[in-house]
Amino acid sequence: MRVLGIESSCDDTAAAVYDSSAGLLSNVVSSQVPVHALYGGVVPELASREHIRSVVPVVERALSEARSGREEIDGIAVTAGPGLIGSLLVGLCFAKSLAYAWEKPIYGADHLEAHIFSIFLEQAVAFPFLALLVSGGHTSLFRVSGWDDVRFLGGTLDDAAGEAFDKAAKFLGLGYPGGAVIDRLARAGNPGRFAFPRAWLAPGSADFSFSGLKTALRTFLATRDGRALPVEDAAASFEEAVVDVLVGKTVEAARREGVARVVLAGGVSANSRLRVRVEEEGRGAGIETYLPSRALCTDNAAMVAFLGERRLSDGRSSGPDLNAYAASRFPR
Repeated sequence: MRVLGIESSCDDTAAAVYDSSAGLLSNVVSSQVPVHALYGGVVPELASREHIRSVVPVVERALSEARSGREEIDGIAVTAGPGLIGSLLVGLCFAKSLAYAWEKPIYGADHLEAHIFSIFLEQAVAFPFLALLVSGGHTSLFRVSGWDDVRFLGGTLDDAAGEAFDKAAKFLGLGYPGGAVIDRLARAGNPGRFAFPRAWLAPGSADFSFSGLKTALRTFLATRDGRALPVEDAAASFEEAVVDVLVGKTVEAARREGVARVVLAGGVSANSRLRVRVEEEGRGAGIETYLPSRALCTDNAAMVAFLGERRLSDGRSSGPDLNAYAASRFPR
């Protein structure tokens, strides 16, 4: 089966074609970073407008690179949620219209599930495994026991880790998107130079909290009184506080669940320090770690097309009432 995937959950317009026999045939992403950089973060209304401008050329390019047209495509998969509702509706409405015109089945993919299973585009992972999904909008731990058995273990109570990185970069005057800038600067910094807090919460908790850390950085900067700031050290110290909690809670949850495999997913899983630390701590705990390539960490349609192919092959298509949803469907 050959599936066209469409992704528009936030500020990236993406399309891809995945074939069950030939693998990934195309993967096109149109970034909106220049649009939102002026504001230091994603502006939902602007994101929706950019998706409207980009969705047709992005899909056309994905189909062209895959040398596929209406006859070669067997089904369409599209991100239904969670995400920015306006952005989601652009991709969803386009996909539904195309499926209707082409008389193809459609599947509404869950953005979080697509991220979790994106690792299978590059390597096989035995079930069960623990998935740490960490991005600008989500920081969650899941126990994944099968393709249809994903259980939420815990998540952020306030800010996602990616949001914390972006806000930290804004406080430090580093620009947007902040996560990539902090990652780069931190490599030249001393992570032990400044002591920022770690929110471990209650013993055994799989939840996360980064709002206090963000406030601590802002308070710290306010006390500098104009003194020169070693930005690399500040970035490295802040990054280390985030990574400590992410890795520590993941390893602890894996031990508690009796799971010997951990998969990283989401945009922040591209962070260099997180990738190094989770592998180091995993080895020390006897846990296998699986890291997707950086191209599959950020929002993309390859993961949507891949998940859609599995679901459509199982006869699990969505009906005409398919609609977008903003919040995660995984219960706490």
